[in-house]
Order: sequence, then C-alpha cells, then structure tokens
Amino acid sequence: MHPQLVNLKNQIQVTRTNLLAHPVYTQIKDLSGLQNFAQYHVFAVWDFMSLLKSLQINLTSVNLPWLPVGSANTRYLINEIVLGEESDVDEQGNRISHFELYVAAMRQMGANTSLINDLIASLKLGRSINEAISLSELPVQVKQFLEFTFDIAQNAPVHVKAAVFTFGREDLIPDMFTQILNELYSVYPDKVSIFKYYIERHIEVDGGHHSHLALEMVSELCGNDTVKWEEAIDASIRSLEMRIKLWDAIMH
Repeated sequence: MHPQLVNLKNQIQVTRTNLLAHPVYTQIKDLSGLQNFAQYHVFAVWDFMSLLKSLQINLTSVNLPWLPVGSANTRYLINEIVLGEESDVDEQGNRISHFELYVAAMRQMGANTSLINDLIASLKLGRSINEAISLSELPVQVKQFLEFTFDIAQNAPVHVKAAVFTFGREDLIPDMFTQILNELYSVYPDKVSIFKYYIERHIEVDGGHHSHLALEMVSELCGNDTVKWEEAIDASIRSLEMRIKLWDAIMH
C-alpha cells in the first residue's frame, strides 16, 4: 500500500470513528425508525451515483469522437465500479442500479419516497441541481450535504473527487447497523427483505471489491504529489463531517 495512503487513513481515522459511532443507529429500534432513516439516507445513495459519474466523465472518454484519456488502468478501475453500481442485480437476478434497488426497498418497507421523487422531478423539469435543492422541502443539513457533494462533483480536481468517493462514501456501515437490521428482519421479513439484501450487497461489493479498486484509483491519481495527498486528506475529512451532519439531521 502506498505510504501516503496509509497516512491518509490515519489522518481521517478520528472523524471516521466518530461517524461510525453516531447515535443515529441506536435510534433505529423498529420499522418506523428504519423508514425515517431511509427517507433521508436515500439522498446519500443518489448523490453517490452522481459523484461516481463525475469521476467517469473525468477519467474516461464520454465524448465523440472517442479519444484515449488518462491511463488504461484508471479507466478500468472507474468503469468496473460504474458497472457494478449502475447495473448490479436484485434478489431475482434482474439488472438494477443500487439507487433503484434502494428505492424499491423503501417502497417495500413503506418509507416515504416523496422527498427523493420530488427532487428528481424538479431536475427533470430542467432546474439546476442547486436550484432544485434550494426549492426542496429537505432539512437544512440534508441540503448542505447535497450541496457539498455536488460542489465536489462539479468543481473539484479529480484526485479530490476520488478521495471523497473512496473515504467519505464507501465502507461506512457499522456492525451495529447490520445487527439492528437482522433483528428487524426477524420481525418484518416481508417489509425489509429488499433493504437487507441491499445492505448485504453493499457490504459485499462496495465495501469489498469496489473499495479496493477505489484505493488503487486514489493512489494512481495522487501519485507522489504531496500537495494532492494533503488536498485528498482535507476533502475526505470534510466529507465525513458532512455525513455526520446528515446523520444529525436524521436524528432530529
């Protein structure tokens, strides 16, 4: 492992530990608690896809005529992640994105999908992302979370995007949460089976194979440039702090 990568992990560890120990998880005690969690957590699932696609735009050729961009290794890494996130499989083996799978889980459990549906509908009307967020009825902290993500996706250098994608968004499911989910599944198997599958799939793919690919991507993009590594550290910490604010909003 690149020594600067080890240093980055060490630098973000305190903030990451605080996030994983957030009391929001202890408040998910029944189905209604999970429903409330999901109606806001879905925004982290959705804007994650936008962050991922911004990386694909930067790291691969998505224009005509096609021209080679960057290194073939980095192109492979990002395309591999996009393939899994945008066209994975559901419980029956049907192709589906992780976002669409999450929304299906929300419908099954009876969670409110109007907030995420309204935001997407606003964007389909042609509004900019900032305008759509501003006009939404989301809590302020959820809006700030989304604004941070899209500022990174639209304006940050690619190594910063990769760092936020890798360290601020992946592998952030504590054992406590999976234990709570298993307990809820034992009581409401017909309500949370899709959500349980989503979390298990997330841990298997996103927290395992994709995390490894993302680490390689960050190492390649930052290389031996100490300034880039420092920028990656700062952005990763800010991203974790914004996730904590999102969890605060769900608590409130």
